[in-house]
Amino acid sequence: MSDTIQELADIPRDFLRDGMLFVRRCTKPDKREFIKISQAVGMGFIIMGGQFSYL
Repeated sequence: MSDTIQELADIPRDFLRDGMLFVRRCTKPDKREFIKISQAVGMGFIIMGGQFSYL
């Protein structure tokens, strides 16, 4: 019985630990990476805007 309770208590603890590790690993994009992402998004808007401009 105590093993089951311990296993249930470990689930939220593991979830919080994994979440904290994920947040620490994430970094903001540097300037070059941000520009590449912005260009890709801009091209997507241009392509999709051009595709539906005849409607």
